[in-house]
Amino acid sequence: MTNQFRVHAALFFVAVIYAANYSLSKDVMPRYMGPFGIVTLRIVGAVLFFSLVKYFVAPQDKIIGRADNMRSILCGVCGIGVNQLLFFSGLNLTSPISASLLQTIAPIVVVIASAILLSEKITLPRVLGIAVGAAGAASLILSRNAQAAIYPHATLGNLFILANATVFGLYLVLVQPLMRKYHAFTVLSRIFLVGAFIAVPFGWREALTADYASFPLYIWLEIGYMVIFLTILAYLLNNWALKYASPALLGVYIYLQPVLAVLIAVSLGRDTLSWGKAGQAALIFLGVWLVSQKPKGAPEPEVPLEAVID
Repeated sequence: MTNQFRVHAALFFVAVIYAANYSLSKDVMPRYMGPFGIVTLRIVGAVLFFSLVKYFVAPQDKIIGRADNMRSILCGVCGIGVNQLLFFSGLNLTSPISASLLQTIAPIVVVIASAILLSEKITLPRVLGIAVGAAGAASLILSRNAQAAIYPHATLGNLFILANATVFGLYLVLVQPLMRKYHAFTVLSRIFLVGAFIAVPFGWREALTADYASFPLYIWLEIGYMVIFLTILAYLLNNWALKYASPALLGVYIYLQPVLAVLIAVSLGRDTLSWGKAGQAALIFLGVWLVSQKPKGAPEPEVPLEAVID
């Protein structure tokens, strides 16, 4: 098995992991556990795992300096704590397909944040991309369809997902300097620990009061999937593939994730794909594609692989 094949296999597996989560989470929420309880289990599990691995693989590596420590705290707040609370709150209220499509707004937020924080140039195609993507997202958020009876609070859920994509896009810009300077497990253990301080106060009660004795086997398996595959394994595969994957290749898998989410949701009967949603998806995809076009003569950027996941 060539190294290039392993990279593609890792990226595809991560895309499948996150695409399946949009539908599998609907089994757990809200019947067996609330969204904040799931976030608590997921983050606490990741903190324990990444801290343990960091102890063995990078015991001497520490984040030093006031600026880096403040950045790591901000990354933990945006990328883990607030991000996860918004995502699962939104997914609990809206449909899997709508949530997966709105997640693709994150690369647009990355470009806007990079222009503000890193003084990167915004070209005319990128301005058009931001406008087109925003139009697609606004149409999706405000649309009402035949599923209104199933998701009566879908508009609020879509707004939560959009806010989630926004804070995650900001996180991607903030975390890059830390990932380049420190060992990956040093950064991951720190930001998940900070995220735990944000999320656990909201979700500990849901996690502790859930009626675990009533959980059927498939619910246990889906919760295990969200802790082990969705959080730990996906981050491990991402950090490994980041060494070999090009930005162009990452773009392909950014588009692949919502496509897989649609296929999984429709095949499981969790959602339906209408012509309206297809048109909204086309607008969002076109906007993301325009934004991803780098200015002529500009060096190819180092795109964080986490852009393809939540």
